[in-house]
Amino acid sequence: MALAADAVGGDPGRVITVFDDNGSFLLALFEFFIFFAWFMCLWWVFGDLFRSKDLGGGAKTLWVIFIIIAPFLGMFVYLIARGHGMNDRTMEAQQEMQQRQAEYIKSVAGGSAGSSAADEIASAKALLDSGAITQAEFDQIKAKALASS
Repeated sequence: MALAADAVGGDPGRVITVFDDNGSFLLALFEFFIFFAWFMCLWWVFGDLFRSKDLGGGAKTLWVIFIIIAPFLGMFVYLIARGHGMNDRTMEAQQEMQQRQAEYIKSVAGGSAGSSAADEIASAKALLDSGAITQAEFDQIKAKALASS
């Protein structure tokens, strides 16, 4: 450890520490919090910027350059200029993702949720004709399809 007298010419018995008192520790903690909050906002801004469908590639590039060159100013200007639509764009992206997920689930489930009773009976009849199911299973599928319609 370096002695304070070596660096500053003060008391030779005093050891240099990172935080001399509680105030400097609290200040460093506050600075870390502000940096972390700024970093989170930066990711939200970049996420919104690239999610936006109303901006072209050139405008997105200019925004990114502006935010990189002047980070605090660029982020604040973006939030003032385009912040009002951030929530709308986020909700639109979530609804689109939910719709794609529902379509995928329907396609994997075999599409029986959206098919009519006639389609279900026809597919069951094809299975019966191929020998994949018995007559009793066919009657059960037919009754279930007619009951649901």
